[in-house]
Amino acid sequence: MRLGVLAPRIGNVSGVTILVASHPQFLLHDTGHGHPERPERLTAVMEGIEAAGIRDALVAFEPEPAPWAAIERVHPGRYLLALEEFASAGGGHLDADTVLGEDSFAALLRAAGAGLDAVRRLDAGDGDVAFCAVRPPGHHATPRRPMGFCLVNNVAVTAAALADRGERVLIVDYDAHHGNGTQDAFFADSRVVYVSFHEYPLYPGTGALDETGWGDGAGSTINFPLPRGATGDVMRAGLDEVVRPLVERWQPTWLLVSAGFDAHRRDPLTGLALSAGDYADLTAELVSMVPVGRCIVYLEGGYDLEALAMSSGAALSALVGGSYRPETATAGGPGATVVDAVVRMRAAAGFT
Repeated sequence: MRLGVLAPRIGNVSGVTILVASHPQFLLHDTGHGHPERPERLTAVMEGIEAAGIRDALVAFEPEPAPWAAIERVHPGRYLLALEEFASAGGGHLDADTVLGEDSFAALLRAAGAGLDAVRRLDAGDGDVAFCAVRPPGHHATPRRPMGFCLVNNVAVTAAALADRGERVLIVDYDAHHGNGTQDAFFADSRVVYVSFHEYPLYPGTGALDETGWGDGAGSTINFPLPRGATGDVMRAGLDEVVRPLVERWQPTWLLVSAGFDAHRRDPLTGLALSAGDYADLTAELVSMVPVGRCIVYLEGGYDLEALAMSSGAALSALVGGSYRPETATAGGPGATVVDAVVRMRAAAGFT
């Protein structure tokens, strides 16, 4: 991946600018031969952006590493220290799926810093929306445990920083795997609403309908545990019937999107049936829910390289009002009953 391909040209017709955070360090996070979360994923994302024809709207930047204090809003300092020491000793497997190599600690600091840097740049008016093309991904990392390819929870680090300055933060996660780490970080925190559309049952086994938060955060977690084969119309219905009414009532000031493209029907690790057209629709609707300059999209999963390229290109095209849709949106799969159940449960609990 060469960041130079993202250098902006003159002639951005839409007038919308996407800040794109990436860094060569992310390619050095070595997960080993045959691992699905591999450096080629970032190359595929950049190829998808190129195919979408939106280079004129992009401004690339290399994010600064996150300060430890910022990460410590989510992960204890001893957790970070243990990761640093493990990497310094040569690294290896933290569990069957999650790898920390010699260069991974530097990569995870920049991945965690990408959203923080994007916030600063959006606050300064340098762009209208941001996309963090980072590795390693983050949404499975709990405050005290790396897992599911994830080491530090990038989205949670940004959300915690925003919440601490008084923002109301909405996180929407459309990765096919439930973002258990993000949920754990804010399960009792009313300042952050976490919404997840995911396949269920599937790794990591969390994200049931009745996981809705506790204490001050009661009702601030919303899970859509979708059956295998669910199509994009089900997620769109969830946005229309649950998320948009919540947004109109609660008025979040920032939106963070965990953009996992592994719900695509080609993905080898999941069983959902979305297309690149669905990712365009979902992303366009989400970004319309908050003011301009208050949305950051983070790369999470997506392990079929062709599907990842198409889906990321379509999603970013949607951010600028573009028309790149290499596949049509999908409909007709199972899962509508899940949306109905969420609506009924929230109404019965008084969360609406």
